[in-house]
Amino acid sequence: MARKLAVIGAGLMGSGIAQVSAQAGWDVVLRDVTDAALTRGRDGIKASYDKFVSKGKLDAADAEAALARITTTTDLDAVADADIVVEAVFEKLEVKHEIFRTLDKVVGENTVLASNTSAIPIT
Repeated sequence: MARKLAVIGAGLMGSGIAQVSAQAGWDVVLRDVTDAALTRGRDGIKASYDKFVSKGKLDAADAEAALARITTTTDLDAVADADIVVEAVFEKLEVKHEIFRTLDKVVGENTVLASNTSAIPIT
């Protein structure tokens, strides 16, 4: 059974989460609101893989395979069958809340929902 992880937000943290997850063998859906943000995120991931390959820390075939496991979308419904969804949007609580309200309607009851934050207290 394939493991599928969705990342909401293709910025620095979101693309980093997508990168390491794909490298670990997960199928990844990277979702953002614009194609431009998705292109920047995917380009950053590819640049990072290329750097690892040039330093001998990652085999080129493994980098290609990891990149191929990442799909991008602006459609939130595309995360419906994910095993885990990680929210990694910018640090605005109202936006994060809205994403989780929407995810509650989109994903299954056994989907793990997680949030990434560096500035918002969780208590």
